[in-house]
Amino acid sequence: MLQPKFLLYVSYKYGFPIVRPLQDELIKRGYEVAWFIEIEENKKFLKTNDYLLNSIEEVLEFDADINLVSSNEIPHFFPGIKVQVFHGFSVDKRSHKKGHFRIRGLFDLYCTQGPSTTREFKKLSYKHKHFDVIETGWSKVDDLFPTQKKENKRPIILLASTFTKSMSLAHDDEVFEEVKRIIKLNKWDWLITLHPKMDNKIVEKFKSIKEKNVTYIENLNDLEPLKIADVMLSDTSSVITEFLIQYKPVVTYKNKNPKRHLINIKTADEIKQSILSALELPKALMSNIKSYVDEIHPYDDGKSSARVVDATLLFIKENRKKRLKSKPLNFIRKYKMCKKFKFYKL
Repeated sequence: MLQPKFLLYVSYKYGFPIVRPLQDELIKRGYEVAWFIEIEENKKFLKTNDYLLNSIEEVLEFDADINLVSSNEIPHFFPGIKVQVFHGFSVDKRSHKKGHFRIRGLFDLYCTQGPSTTREFKKLSYKHKHFDVIETGWSKVDDLFPTQKKENKRPIILLASTFTKSMSLAHDDEVFEEVKRIIKLNKWDWLITLHPKMDNKIVEKFKSIKEKNVTYIENLNDLEPLKIADVMLSDTSSVITEFLIQYKPVVTYKNKNPKRHLINIKTADEIKQSILSALELPKALMSNIKSYVDEIHPYDDGKSSARVVDATLLFIKENRKKRLKSKPLNFIRKYKMCKKFKFYKL
């Protein structure tokens, strides 16, 4: 077989920091890499030297051997094996059938993030028999490692919120007012970032906080905020895990599935004291965080992207696709996909 070609498939802008480390690894190894951006407006986040395929015809002509996908779906008619590299951690927002473990019948290989997700996908692989599973760690968090202890002059608190209204602390007026009150005390520095799909009215409300100790971050394309913050204040956002795997504490507000590795609160007036407690790095909490990290993402070497590439090459080298059952027919899903991309060849 000739040198395999890779396609990076991105839908939303949060996919860029997931696949960029993969591109870096592929280029370092001398592989040909192209991009396909599903949503037109997100093409502006590409860099000058990125090779963009602008049409389905160009994708077919490029004829990738391996598609690395940071989205939930990829057109079934794209050439090459389809590899799910995930756009977030599993934080139990939804049921197995609708959430992280939903099997859409589109992927050949799942590159899982750690033992807790590997076990579930292995079970599903055994059940469905039309995809393989290899544990690699998650490419996005390579930039967080190796961790470097940095003493901040003042504690830095990172506020991050999901966009789902029923789970979002950003939608809670009492939380907003209490956070604003704490900010004005000027004891800590704050970084605030909201989910890319957040309601614009909510975004503007948080941007209206103009205190000197507050920085609003539009996109977490750069993981530096996660690296420099001491404590995170969040809800049921998947970014919580990205913070925890650095062995740093998180205070959550009405988390949907609170466990011992979190400091979970139910009222806004608990925020200040909970952050103070988190800053103390309580021994029991830190032990619980370590146990959680060992399960969710035990890789702290910054080499998950390399493992993803190795996994895809192994899949091809061993011709593992030949061992798998055919994917489900999914006529309705395929028709919708063809209609979406104006490609009418099932």
